[in-house]
Amino acid sequence: MPENKEYMAGNLKVKIFNSREALGKEAAIEAAVAIKRVLEQKKEVNIIFAAAPSQNEFLSALIADVEIPWGSINAFHMDEYINLDYEAPQGFGNFLRQRLFEKVDFKSVHYLDGNAEDIEAECRRYSRLLQEYPTDIVCMGIGENGHIAFNDPHVANFDDKYLVKVASLDLKCRTQQVNDGCFASLDEVPVNAVTLTIPALTAADCIFCMVPGRTKADAVYGTVLGEVTENCPASILQRHKNAILYIDKESGSRVVDFM
Repeated sequence: MPENKEYMAGNLKVKIFNSREALGKEAAIEAAVAIKRVLEQKKEVNIIFAAAPSQNEFLSALIADVEIPWGSINAFHMDEYINLDYEAPQGFGNFLRQRLFEKVDFKSVHYLDGNAEDIEAECRRYSRLLQEYPTDIVCMGIGENGHIAFNDPHVANFDDKYLVKVASLDLKCRTQQVNDGCFASLDEVPVNAVTLTIPALTAADCIFCMVPGRTKADAVYGTVLGEVTENCPASILQRHKNAILYIDKESGSRVVDFM
């Protein structure tokens, strides 16, 4: 497969790479350019980050860029399990703290609290933060069931009236957490989470979506070649004005012959 082939799926730019390392490196380079472009217009940039193994190469390449002005970035994350122990390594806040938030000096970092005593109040608190800090950039992945954040197909709503909500997780989503090695068994995977909604994510001016790996091939197919439907929540990226999907030869195995 040629390196760095580009295609369009609606408004969505799709870039295919021969390896997940090349994917992560290129996405980080382009995200850094976008960060600096925002800072030409304003003093701070607001970024939402995904927490998943699919993001590892991207995050490693991003923090290696010494020219990124981290002190001008306000950081957010997009979902969190409900009632998972605060110290659990599977917690998305913990994932990002270890791989990103403690590696560089952000202007501010805002965590979702999945153990809040009043989880609905926590959703409202985080919604207010998103309104106070309008999102410039989203760095995300796609789940095996086509979800973005924890907007699984059965709870996805392209016209959601909320910015942050409580969502139940479907079986395919929970099974992915085991397949990714995050949990030893399905029984350990929480059944509920707090998540940014689809409108909250797509409100960003710029979206970078990194999706390597063979287990994501069906989701990539639905995202790129399927109709825009909540049955594949990530398909909404076809309509975004400035979104880029980065895939490798494994995750793109079902689409490359059609593009």
